Amino acid sequence: MRDALPQLTKAGVAVVGVSPDKVPQQKKFDEKHGLGFPLLSDTDHRIADVYGVWGEKKMYGKTTMGIVRSAFLIDEAGNIADAAYKISPKNTVPTLMQWLA
Repeated sequence: MRDALPQLTKAGVAVVGVSPDKVPQQKKFDEKHGLGFPLLSDTDHRIADVYGVWGEKKMYGKTTMGIVRSAFLIDEAGNIADAAYKISPKNTVPTLMQWLA
């Protein structure tokens, strides 16, 4: 998302990330990677639950609870225009650009 930010901004898209990490962790991550867009802290998973993205994940054969990486296009009225669950980072921007076309 960071690398496509100029293109997305030009298309009128505001990028926002949400994670269960605490604000200091997010700030460190942002400083390291220079994201250029806000990260919202959802430590109690309330946002993730509403969007249906807090659930079981399998990593290295172990099942844990966590964020199911997803992307949403939310319109000006606050409605979900499009959604992609279990999307890979490399497919996020191309999928978003398809939605905008």
